[in-house]
Amino acid sequence: MLCEECHMRPATVHITKIVNNEKTEMHLCEECAKEKHLSLSSSIGGFGFEDTGFSVAKLLSSFFEPSSKTPIGSSEEFKCGRCGLTFQTFSKTGRFGCSQCYSTFKNQMNPMLRRIHGKTFHVGKVPKRSGGQIRIKQEIDRLKRELQEAVNAEEYERAAVIRDKIKELEQNQIGS
Repeated sequence: MLCEECHMRPATVHITKIVNNEKTEMHLCEECAKEKHLSLSSSIGGFGFEDTGFSVAKLLSSFFEPSSKTPIGSSEEFKCGRCGLTFQTFSKTGRFGCSQCYSTFKNQMNPMLRRIHGKTFHVGKVPKRSGGQIRIKQEIDRLKRELQEAVNAEEYERAAVIRDKIKELEQNQIGS
């Protein structure tokens, strides 16, 4: 497909806009897209992109709203011990500097992960045949975390109920 503007180069930038069930498409080459940046940014503005263009880092940084648990000052000054990356820099770029950043910024990441995924740990698919034991183990791990939270919050009645569920699941796991 050729560029709709110059009709010479192949179109590599494709923009589709739907307003009131009315679909409009624009197919441009990279050069024409750069030349029309100002007019494109106004037409793309309906998609929520800024004049500088869309980036994954900008999308991710929108999730880093200050939470009530994390004071803004402490996350700005907090640095990774290995690479020196600050959380503020991470929130702008959307990239960690090293593998240690994951554990360094865990407390700042948990509220964001909870907002995006609903959980702060990975829940993947489990095979149907051998999945029973895996699901039970995952449930026991989840209940142990919940038990620790209940004990920390001094909710001992709830902790006892959770403890009993864990014992029951562990006995079922051994019996199978």
